[in-house]
Amino acid sequence: MPILHTAASRPYDIAIGPGLLKEAGERSRLVNPKGTRVLLVSDSNVAPLYADKVANSYAAAGYRVTRFVFPAGEESKRLSTVAALYERLAADGLTRSDLIAALGGGVTGDMAGFAAATWLRGIDFVGLPTSLLAQVDSSVGGKTGVDIPEGKNLVGAFWPPRLVLADTEALSTLPPAVLSDGMAEVIKAACIKDAAFFSWLGERDALSPENRPETVARAVDIKRRVVEADEREAGERRLLNFGHTLGHALEAHSQFRLSHGRAVAAGMILVTRAAERKGLTVPGTADKIAFLLRRYGLPDGDETPPAQYLSHAALDKKRTGDTLSLVLLHTIGEGYVHPIPVDSLPAFTADSHVK
Repeated sequence: MPILHTAASRPYDIAIGPGLLKEAGERSRLVNPKGTRVLLVSDSNVAPLYADKVANSYAAAGYRVTRFVFPAGEESKRLSTVAALYERLAADGLTRSDLIAALGGGVTGDMAGFAAATWLRGIDFVGLPTSLLAQVDSSVGGKTGVDIPEGKNLVGAFWPPRLVLADTEALSTLPPAVLSDGMAEVIKAACIKDAAFFSWLGERDALSPENRPETVARAVDIKRRVVEADEREAGERRLLNFGHTLGHALEAHSQFRLSHGRAVAAGMILVTRAAERKGLTVPGTADKIAFLLRRYGLPDGDETPPAQYLSHAALDKKRTGDTLSLVLLHTIGEGYVHPIPVDSLPAFTADSHVK
């Protein structure tokens, strides 16, 4: 079973493999030895599947367990839900020595992590990601946050978990469309840093039960190494946003009806087509990415004219003053940051939606 160590400001391990949810209590106790209470945060889809198993594990490790379950979906990732979470934390009497456990996908991890970062100015939390998207991306790196109407994740904090347990058995309960959604972040990781992994994804079925642990481990390892080099996103960590500037804008334009993975998939193609036309990316790179995206059931672009959604890109978190840090590829496996004036983005992306 792979265990990847992340040497962040608060170091933590990421364990990957089958059966980890039933070990959540004993493994959490090793990193949270003084805690007496744990609040298990989950959504209405995941809680019926795994909450009892996880709660029993924590009880066996000596924790008093309470639960906070919210309606599943991106629309719940808002400050009002976090406010309700704070009320539960207060009612349950969680102290600085106690623990929040985030059981679910990216929405759960982002909100529970944000609550942990801000409750009593910071308490421990453990990530128990159950979706592919969360296992390979949002559960790693310490970014937490919520959405507001103006954009995705605009309110948040950097707060590393104490431990992440990626139970690959949990992926077996995901619908095919949700599994495909997670593959967008896997492909992104390969695009920016690992051409050999990109080829591996094309040669094998990365989503087969026998290949899932390796798929998760290789994608997580890429992100782990990037985060270690730049925890606060001052430089290299920006590479992890490949496809996200336009992807997040598409998400916001759709009022978050478009899933994160499908939006990022479209964003990778749109920005790479634009970069090829500007001579900034090796010709044919977008076609290679598009082929891999289609193989895993993801879109190879978006027909929405950029003028309809670029206003959301102006609020991108990677903006510094009037400059946007756009992530591009020299070629597969070689990502880089390309600064661009915000007012130049419409011209840069003008025909990106046209194949």
